[in-house]
Amino acid sequence: MPSHPVLLVLHTLSPEHLAQIGAHYDVIYAPTPAERAEAVRTQGGRVQAVLTIGTVGLTAAEMDAMPQLKLACALGVGYENIDVAAAHARGVVVANGAGTNAACVADHAFGLLIGVVRELRRLDQAVRAGGWRDGIAMPPNVSGKRLGIFGLGTIGHAIARRAAGFDMPIGYHNRHPQPGVAHPYFDSLIGLATWCDILVCATPGGAATRHAVNAAVLQALGPRGYVVNISRGSVVDTAALAQALRSGTIAGAGLDVYESEPKPPTELIGLDNVLLSPHLAGWSPEAVQNTVDHFLLNADGFFAGRGVASPVG
Repeated sequence: MPSHPVLLVLHTLSPEHLAQIGAHYDVIYAPTPAERAEAVRTQGGRVQAVLTIGTVGLTAAEMDAMPQLKLACALGVGYENIDVAAAHARGVVVANGAGTNAACVADHAFGLLIGVVRELRRLDQAVRAGGWRDGIAMPPNVSGKRLGIFGLGTIGHAIARRAAGFDMPIGYHNRHPQPGVAHPYFDSLIGLATWCDILVCATPGGAATRHAVNAAVLQALGPRGYVVNISRGSVVDTAALAQALRSGTIAGAGLDVYESEPKPPTELIGLDNVLLSPHLAGWSPEAVQNTVDHFLLNADGFFAGRGVASPVG
């Protein structure tokens, strides 16, 4: 009986998902930096496939230690720290989990959006302190606000569909306009921020988008504007955001990601007009199961000769 392909897993998985993957692959499980370095050093020569995530990545040096490597998969949609150019130069196919957690991320984005605009954190605190509505400033509507989406990909489209239910006009900024999209396209992020009331970041991370949301963009968003980030922490300049929130340059922010993660963003912790969650917008039992199933679709297709379902590059 032929042996299973050898798979190096660099991201934390549940025992159930490890067992599901282990039925198809000879798994080397190395989710911590120390285990990763040891696995690459001692077993890199056996590895034929790697399963990682965008924030964990896979380096060119690690690929050099894996002469049999044929496939590198990101569990979710993000792959910003996988050296895709190095992989392709070595003939390694790269794939991701495009679309697998889009619904969960879009749900969470809207939760942050509603929470920060309707000031649910402040209202909860007021009730716990014995307050009542007569002494509380009224938060604004969500319905009817203009929504700007920075990154109209699979997740961006899912956010736009939810926004339609709130009668929100939608605009977007990408590197290029998307064919067949009816929403207005803005050729600059400044232009989108000037137009919209709420700016949602759903763009890929990496060098190309680092600090794309900077002081100038926040100034353009204005004192009644909000920013929601469910993409990557690097997209928003944290220092500029903290200053904008403290000074009233913008009204509020909802963040699932931040530059300091997994450490909390210390500049933002003391501010009441920001709502934070710990980078779990794409995590739910349903979404994580989808990502594992899709990884197997990618990997099984590759090793069976059918190709991966969602190639990168």
